[in-house]
Amino acid sequence: MPRIFDDAQLLDQPDAKTRRKLQDQRRMAYRRAIEHYAEQCQLQRELADFPELVSASYLQHAESDSRRAA
Repeated sequence: MPRIFDDAQLLDQPDAKTRRKLQDQRRMAYRRAIEHYAEQCQLQRELADFPELVSASYLQHAESDSRRAA
């Protein structure tokens, strides 16, 4: 009887490891998304103090896009 139990454990271990690995990947993706969101919010707060930089950056980006299209 212990032999059958050992075989069942061997079959379950990769599933548990795979499940843990997937959970870790999801957790890290979630953490990265939160960090990215926090960085974007911080950048928005910093740029809100200098609206002329935002408009200048927008104009530069628009000019480079129009050059690429031509």
